[in-house]
Amino acid sequence: MRLRALLETDALGLRLLGGEEELDRTVRGVMTTDLRDPSRYLTGGELVLTGLAWRRDASDSEPFVRILASTGAAALAAGEAEVGDIPDDLVAACVRHRLPLFAVNERVAFATITEHVVRQVSGERVGDLAAVVDRHRRLMTSGPAGGGPDVVLDLLGTDLDLRAWVLSPAGRPIAGSSSAGSQPLAPEICAKLAAEHLAAARTGRRGPHRLTVNGATYSLFPIRSSGRGNAASRDVRETVLSDWLLAVEADAGDWAEERLDLLQGVTQLIAVERDRRDAARTVRRRLAQEVLELVQTGAAPAEIAARLRVAAPVLLPGLGAAPHWQVVVARVEWDGGEIEGGPVAQSLLEEILVDPLAAGPEPSDRIAVAHTGDEAIALVPLPAVAAEQDGKEPVLVADSLLETVRDPLTAGLSDDGRLTLGVSAAVHSAEGLRGALEEARHARRVAAARPGRVCAAGHQELASHVLLLPFVPDDVRRAFTARLLDPLRDYDQRHRAELIPTLEAFLDCDGSWTRCATRLHLHVNTLRYRVGRIEQLTGRDLSRLEDKLDFFLALRMS
Repeated sequence: MRLRALLETDALGLRLLGGEEELDRTVRGVMTTDLRDPSRYLTGGELVLTGLAWRRDASDSEPFVRILASTGAAALAAGEAEVGDIPDDLVAACVRHRLPLFAVNERVAFATITEHVVRQVSGERVGDLAAVVDRHRRLMTSGPAGGGPDVVLDLLGTDLDLRAWVLSPAGRPIAGSSSAGSQPLAPEICAKLAAEHLAAARTGRRGPHRLTVNGATYSLFPIRSSGRGNAASRDVRETVLSDWLLAVEADAGDWAEERLDLLQGVTQLIAVERDRRDAARTVRRRLAQEVLELVQTGAAPAEIAARLRVAAPVLLPGLGAAPHWQVVVARVEWDGGEIEGGPVAQSLLEEILVDPLAAGPEPSDRIAVAHTGDEAIALVPLPAVAAEQDGKEPVLVADSLLETVRDPLTAGLSDDGRLTLGVSAAVHSAEGLRGALEEARHARRVAAARPGRVCAAGHQELASHVLLLPFVPDDVRRAFTARLLDPLRDYDQRHRAELIPTLEAFLDCDGSWTRCATRLHLHVNTLRYRVGRIEQLTGRDLSRLEDKLDFFLALRMS
């Protein structure tokens, strides 16, 4: 806004004392001060309000006005409430430095002037930024010249002083303004914001959603892809685990409609970039689908290897060497079964398999995921040089894949969805892909037998007895564990004898009396008495391998 507009607003009680030729200056903000040197708080364009408490005598006016002029202040407004008429030395100093000077009527509070300036300046900034955003939308829609979501977030930072980030549904940073980039959001904050966004979306709450983390308030705006048809008519479960979100470090609860509309326009603009990224994945998805169809139909290894040679340059550009491969299988299942989980699982795998420390969408360019029904299958290429580093395979570890995303995804799955994931070992040739696929599927079934909304299992667990346990029917498991352990639980409850903990320790110590007694801080005779009581109550003999194994399995299944 212009200084002239302030002077023409009667409610502000301003009277011009000098600087009439400078009334077309732009006011970008307002600051109230009685410091002798307020320069550290001025960035240029401010209307400075002062009660003149800094002035002790006439010699103080010159240095004060000189400081304001050097920082680019738009004007000075001095209050008459304390000193009456504005001193002539202050008027003269403002004339020398071409700084417009206003007198503020004693009946007008500085707060009234501040509120008016802030409201007017914010409204103008929103209008200006809206025009910029609209221009940027046209650029991005017609091609990549717009610069991507980072440029839009920079506009929010420079024009509205808003720090903002684009996050994936699992909380991975996709983009951020340069002002935000100097202090990136901590991973735990990203995870909390994503979890709140997903939980709010599942309960049907309208955005923006607000959350306070570590004393800072964030407003969360969903970014819905414009390339998926009419999202309003679709079940929220089809998109909630794949939509990005815009996190703004501000409380949008008291924002004007114009500013809220602007942020909605920003989310639509970022959705254009999301659509472009999804389109770029089409080739990789098709490659994955073709390779997996060959694997599942039992095609000759030579044919699969030829297709892999075509896929490798797309998935690992510039590396040249044929990679090793891992297979990851994920399944998303919703209660009722009316929502197909495959597309959701596909989007989640493309997100989960990105290095959690990597920012932006580009790392996902090396991941190929196909889907069928409720299942998604990922072909993950591993450079051969990395696979042989330190003599160890750089296999994806199932639990680590979910470590940083478990809480957000659990919130998105709510109480009617489930994600289970299985990871194969690395294979070094086309001949191994069929076995890797079956291995990943078996691992996923092991994960499905575990409690929790988000579970994973790796190929390492398939060489253990735990591979068998998930496939034991529930009624058989209950009967087996009840027959062996219920007598011990009842006895423990009546006598506080701790037979169950004793049994667990005894088996963990491979039946060693000395080591078990040491672990439990018991005398060996006391331990022998407890083990004897266990055998008496169950009719089993803990010196026999078969009975030890039965107890071990019962404890694992209970």
